[in-house]
Amino acid sequence: MREIMYLEAIKEALAEELERDEKVFIIGEGVQTGAFGTTSGLVQRFGPERIMDAPLSETAIAGVAVGASLMGYRPVADMMFADFLYCCADEVFLKAPQWRLIQGGSQSLPCVFMASIGGYRKLGNEHSQCPTYLALHNPGIKCVCPSNPYDAKGLLKTAIRDNNPVLFLHHKGLLGMKGEVPTEDYTVPFGQAAILREGTDVTIVATSFMTFWATAAADLFAGQISCEVIDPRTLEPFDLDTVLKSLEKTNRLVIIDEDTERCGFAAELGMQIMEHGFDLLDAPVQRVCAKNYPIPGGVMEKYVLPQPEWVLAAIEKVMQ
Repeated sequence: MREIMYLEAIKEALAEELERDEKVFIIGEGVQTGAFGTTSGLVQRFGPERIMDAPLSETAIAGVAVGASLMGYRPVADMMFADFLYCCADEVFLKAPQWRLIQGGSQSLPCVFMASIGGYRKLGNEHSQCPTYLALHNPGIKCVCPSNPYDAKGLLKTAIRDNNPVLFLHHKGLLGMKGEVPTEDYTVPFGQAAILREGTDVTIVATSFMTFWATAAADLFAGQISCEVIDPRTLEPFDLDTVLKSLEKTNRLVIIDEDTERCGFAAELGMQIMEHGFDLLDAPVQRVCAKNYPIPGGVMEKYVLPQPEWVLAAIEKVMQ
C-alpha cells in the first residue's frame, strides 16, 4: 500500500488498462495535456494514436467512442465536465445504452464516458452540475461515483473491462485527496456499497464528495447520535440491500446528494425505500440536495448547493 492522490489513482487505472489491452484508447478534449491531471503524461507513453485529442465537439467524441466500441475497441471518452453530457445526450443516453438492450445483448458496447462533476469552485451553472439522474433515467448505462482514491482506481478498471457503457463521474473537489491504493492489480465490483461508519440511530446514504460531510457529521454527533454512513459507490447498479439492512437497525434515513433535489438520485432512493422498506421507517426520509434552481456563479452558489449545516439539520430533524 502507498498513498496517492485521487487524480493519480485515475491515471494509474487508465495506464494499466492501456497496457493490459491494446483495444483501450482515450479520446477527449485536452487529454494529451490532461485538463484535470487524470491523463497527463499518457501520450508520451502510449502515443497520439491511443491518447487522442479531439475538437471541441462532445457529440463527435461520444460518437467515436460508441462506433469504436461496436467494432470491438474499449474507448474511454473524456468529456471533461459532466455538464457537457447534455451536448451529446443522443450518443451517450440513447445510442450507447439502448443499442445493446434492443439487440437482446448480442452486441457488446464497452465504452466509458468519463467526466468531472461537482460545484464549490464558483464556476457557474455549466461547469458545476452532478447530472447523475441522466444515467438513472436511461436504462442500459451504468453510473459510477467514487469518493476516494482506492475506489476511483478499482471502479475505473472495472468500468473499462465491462461490456456495457459506463458513466464514470469523478468529483473536482476530490482530485487532490490522498488515500491508500494497492500497488498490485485489483478491481472494485459494481453494485456493492461501502459502510464508512457503523451506527444504530440513523442511516446516512451519501454520494461522492458528500460522503465527507456525512462522515464529518457522524463524527460531530458521536456520543449523541449514532450515524451509519453508506457510500453507494455505484448508483447503477445500486446496492439497495445494504441500505435496507442498515434501516433494520436505525429506522431512519437521510440521503445526501449534490444533484438537484427534484427527480434526482435522492428522490429515487427515497421512493424505493417507501416501496421496499416503509415498515422499517420511524420517521419521514430526509433529503439534502441542491435546490431546484440553476447553480449561480461566485459566492451565490452557496445558496443552491448543499451546505454542511443542511446535513446537520436533516439529521437532527429525522431524530425528532
